[in-house]
Amino acid sequence: MSAIAVLPRMLGTLFYYSPTSEEAGSVIAELAELPALLDWQNPSVIEAAAAQLCSVDIAELTYQFSLLFEGQGSMPAPPWGSVYLDRENLLLGETAQAYRQFLRANQVELDTDLNEPEDQFGLMILAMAYFMETENDDAVVELLGTHLLPWSGRYLELLAEADESGFYRALAVVAGEFLKEVSAAYDVMAEPRQLYR
Repeated sequence: MSAIAVLPRMLGTLFYYSPTSEEAGSVIAELAELPALLDWQNPSVIEAAAAQLCSVDIAELTYQFSLLFEGQGSMPAPPWGSVYLDRENLLLGETAQAYRQFLRANQVELDTDLNEPEDQFGLMILAMAYFMETENDDAVVELLGTHLLPWSGRYLELLAEADESGFYRALAVVAGEFLKEVSAAYDVMAEPRQLYR
């Protein structure tokens, strides 16, 4: 598997699973390798972010994860695309339904054991990893251009502002740089969309 497919697996896992989970634990152990996984356009940015990611005490991230990803209190950076793309900022809005149809058209059914929208940032990155692994380039392009890039920049910006630990701020930097790299590799641009958050 190429590094360009390994990276979204790593990022998707960290944006979806609790940092103290078994899934995230195996990825966290590999974070020091981030700079070497790709020929980054901005290697110094990735090196600094990787150093920050490796310096945080993971045991202290549980509350921050809950606040940023599970909705404890008001969510400063909701991780669902429909919150940004739908006028009423609703979960499971029109854009979430369009994304669900896109997944079905590509024979992908998410089974997370939770009743949640599929347009969660981490889940979308994991879907992109799957499409890369199966060499479904058309699906990668559509996922990026139509469903992810139109809102991901704003989400990552809000996440970086909201994170008090430094871990998710650094993770947002890596994710933003990765999305630039993969967009260039697949020659895809975001569809222009109105953002409502």
